[in-house]
Amino acid sequence: METESEPYVRLASLRQLHHVVAGLNTARSLADTLQTVADGVVEGLGFEIAAVNLVRADGDLVVAALAGSPAAEAMMAGRVGSRASWERRLTMGEQWGSLRFIPYTEGWVLDEDDVPQWHTPSVIADRPDAWHPMDRLFAPLHASDGELLGVLSVDKPRNGRRPGAWGCEALQMYASQAAIAISNARLRSNMQRALVRLEREQQALRASEESFRQAFEYAPSGMAVAEMGGDQHGRLLRSNDALCRLLGRPAAAMRRYSFSDLVHPDDIGTLLRTSAAGGRAELRLARRDGSYVWVSLRNSVVADAADGPRYLLTHVEDIEERKRHELQLAHRASHDSLTGLPNAAELRTRLGARLCDLGRAGAGVPGGAVGAEGAFDEGAERFGDGFGFGADPGAGAAEFGDFDARGIPGGSGPGTEAVEPYPEPFTEPFTESFSGLSAVAPDGRQAAPPGNGLPGFPAVPVPGGHGAGQGGAHHVHTFPPEGDGPGEKGLAVLFCDLDGFKSINDHYGHNAGDAVLVEVARRLSAGVRDDDTVARLGGDEFVVLADGLGRSEAEDLAVRLRNAIIPPIAIEGARSVQVGASFGIGWAACGLTAEEILQSADQRMYVEKRSRAKGHRRAG
Repeated sequence: METESEPYVRLASLRQLHHVVAGLNTARSLADTLQTVADGVVEGLGFEIAAVNLVRADGDLVVAALAGSPAAEAMMAGRVGSRASWERRLTMGEQWGSLRFIPYTEGWVLDEDDVPQWHTPSVIADRPDAWHPMDRLFAPLHASDGELLGVLSVDKPRNGRRPGAWGCEALQMYASQAAIAISNARLRSNMQRALVRLEREQQALRASEESFRQAFEYAPSGMAVAEMGGDQHGRLLRSNDALCRLLGRPAAAMRRYSFSDLVHPDDIGTLLRTSAAGGRAELRLARRDGSYVWVSLRNSVVADAADGPRYLLTHVEDIEERKRHELQLAHRASHDSLTGLPNAAELRTRLGARLCDLGRAGAGVPGGAVGAEGAFDEGAERFGDGFGFGADPGAGAAEFGDFDARGIPGGSGPGTEAVEPYPEPFTEPFTESFSGLSAVAPDGRQAAPPGNGLPGFPAVPVPGGHGAGQGGAHHVHTFPPEGDGPGEKGLAVLFCDLDGFKSINDHYGHNAGDAVLVEVARRLSAGVRDDDTVARLGGDEFVVLADGLGRSEAEDLAVRLRNAIIPPIAIEGARSVQVGASFGIGWAACGLTAEEILQSADQRMYVEKRSRAKGHRRAG
């Protein structure tokens, strides 16, 4: 009967095995799969207790699921056994196919190791194949690549006997299917964790993008995102509202531009020199109305992990007010506070910028050095043109010695507002009295100035100059004209000193004197070209720098300026005063300092003043 019933027993076991294996694929999570594996052993393979020991990331094994005994579950669940102790178990005892059986006669040496254990008290039958409470049976769970996923341990067969060949075969088949289910569950778990992590990253990215969008759009300063690389490098992709308001352009229109399209032509070099990452620059950008605004640009790179830097993020800060204050301070430092003209320091800077050391002692230039002392020693015939103009109304109006009751010079008596007729405008041409500042050849003859392509002296780079940035290879040498030919031009330095100004200060006060200085400054500025310089040297002294003039042209300019100065000047009330002017003309020349040139023109002016008697100083 037992022999005839064996096939039926196996068929029933196969049905149970199929049922529990099918249940392995219904679990949704790894934890559910592990518990289903343990439950399937108890339900379908005839063991009362089963435990799943899962390999952790560190290699040790943890009791992840247990079925059949609440007491065993309470004591063993979550406990960890070292990998070394498990490796020892899987190499001991008897090998039953892929299973490992350790009889109680050998397993006593394992009682004290760190692997969690549970032994069920039971009656030991007096049979050779009886199951002993201290027997151990393990089914390793391997992945398809041979990796150890865990160990399925079983205990206490229901029939009280060690499993036979069919029982071992069923347990091995079940362990194989359990390993597949655990692998699939682990893969699903990893995928789920990856999806959760991806979703969190996407949420964080969306939150970051929203945070960036809000920070970008509502930033108080301008911000723009531009392309990097390619044909569209620098094209603006996004502009925030602050930048659009600053430049007076709508966001849609801003996408047609790059900063190189908007930058001031004088600042394009500054923009191109600004590096992409961490670059800073202060420059001017064009508004829609054609005006320009000073801004500070600060660049940073928005990088893509895969493709490298892709976008340029530019912060644009409005610094117009600061620049205006800086320019005002710079203007105050370089301009006269009363007349608004360049002051003495600015005059020397502009004049020195046209000069270099060529021809000075030790420069190695043929013809020797040109110095200021020689200029003064050789007299008016050598260094410049001096012209003195006194107002001279009546008995020396240049000194303003006579005033009427109302303080009007040369008044005609009580009750009259008439002003003494001022001198007629000067119409006679100046008589050229000097040949200008130039080098002297060793034989005493006038030598052509070196450089500038004149015969015998090729144009040469200048190693250093008085003016900042003017001593390089692009410096053009400055020399006085030798005559009145078409090509004889130079930088004329007209030194102007007012005649009779001191008397105005003494008799009318400083307010009247200031009004005279302001009006004289206005008339001088109106009488020169836009690129000429009119500067106040100090007191009642003015200097005019006029480039590109010949000698006769400089003399004509002095005549025009003198004639513009001598008409009456209205002061407080209904009063008018007059001043005259004395001019000395010098010429800028490389090899001289700005101070030497100014001293030369100043001396020419005073030489001319002293050369004429005060009562006979001509006004025209």
